[in-house]
Amino acid sequence: MTKAKYLVIAAEIRKRILEGTYPARELMPDQNTLAEEFNVSRMTVKKALDRLASSGLIYKQSGLGTFVLGNIPIKAAGDSPANDFDGMTEQQGAEKVESKIISFDVKFPSEDIQKKLDIHKDCPVYEIIRLRILEGDPLILEHTFMPVNLVPGLNEEVLKTSIYGYLHKELKLKFGGAYRKIRAGLPDEYDKKYLNAKDTDPMLEFEEIVWLNNGKNIEYATSRNRYDKRSYTVLDVNDF
Repeated sequence: MTKAKYLVIAAEIRKRILEGTYPARELMPDQNTLAEEFNVSRMTVKKALDRLASSGLIYKQSGLGTFVLGNIPIKAAGDSPANDFDGMTEQQGAEKVESKIISFDVKFPSEDIQKKLDIHKDCPVYEIIRLRILEGDPLILEHTFMPVNLVPGLNEEVLKTSIYGYLHKELKLKFGGAYRKIRAGLPDEYDKKYLNAKDTDPMLEFEEIVWLNNGKNIEYATSRNRYDKRSYTVLDVNDF
């Protein structure tokens, strides 16, 4: 699979940062300069930089430019940006991620799901439970609901790769935003069975409602992982 241009550019800039070509706490080349170097649009460069900013490698200051953040002592390989819209496959790379389908059904929504997706009781939804495996290690249990009318053609082939990739690349849908909540809890039977959680292992649950740029809710989902497998991060820059 050919990588999108912005991912190739992000990978090259990441490499330059790690190798010291772009030193920490110093300004990077501006977007126009990078667009000319890579022979792409300024928007493509912006998308690459946004991706690097969400992972904590760079930060932007209005009126000044983009700075290299450099190494953050508390950063870890298992960190995931809490405000990410790309999904795990894009974050980690398709070659590293495996998706195991635990269940995949189409049904009418419960009252709770009707409220969370803002849909009528007669609007069918997909209910999906997937185990996401990173380099052979069971990492995340996802429980997802999506309205069928907004996501036509969803099938097992898509579920084994990237749902978000299908939404963006095949259906040409654009996310407008999301409300996300992170909390801790004890493991349930699914966590014990698929994530090898012990009875007393704390679990992190990531709950979200995602809507499209037309305001329609496209997803309600929860993702669960063991406390020692993944952390969620937010890069907060004071820009005033």
